[in-house]
Amino acid sequence: MSKKAEYEKELAKLSEIFTDVEESKRKLVEGLCEDAAFLKAENYVLKETLSKTGMVKIHPEHLELQKPIEASKQYLKNVNSYAVIVKTLNGVLNKNMIEDEDELSEFE
Repeated sequence: MSKKAEYEKELAKLSEIFTDVEESKRKLVEGLCEDAAFLKAENYVLKETLSKTGMVKIHPEHLELQKPIEASKQYLKNVNSYAVIVKTLNGVLNKNMIEDEDELSEFE
């Protein structure tokens, strides 16, 4: 799969998740969804590279000499950023669900 295909797949998934969220909130998180899709696509490419190179370069003769691969540093940064975005998006979804439950509780 290409990076663009991975981006589009993730964006479509997030868009589907936010289908039932009210329009104003959906517009508010639109940029975060795009950022999450971008990070997911970037990490898709980095992960492919890292599966071949590993995350740490180890000296063949002196195993105690190790050097992190730059791609691994970026991968971890992206994972952390992606996690923060997903947590934020989840907070919006949970708040939306709580508000929906409050509206339904009026009819009980």
